[in-house]
Amino acid sequence: MNEMMSAGVELMIIGMVIVFAFLAMLVVMVNIMTWVVQRFFPAQAIIITPATSASTNHTDASVIAAITAAVRQYRSKHK
Repeated sequence: MNEMMSAGVELMIIGMVIVFAFLAMLVVMVNIMTWVVQRFFPAQAIIITPATSASTNHTDASVIAAITAAVRQYRSKHK
C-alpha cells in the first residue's frame, strides 16, 4: 500500500510539473508574439467621426407604436 501511495504522489508531482512548464512556455510565447506584432505591425491611428444628430434622433412613429404595443402586451401577461 505504501509503495502505491508513493507512486501516486510521484505521478501527481510529475503531472503538475509538466502542466506548469507548459503554461510557463505558453506565457512566454504569447509575450514574444505580442512583441513581434507591436514591433513589425504598429497600430494605425483610428479616426472617429461624430454621427450626425439628425439621423440618431430620428425615430419613426410606427416603431414607437410597435414598442408600446409590445410593452403593453408583456405587462398584461406578466402581472
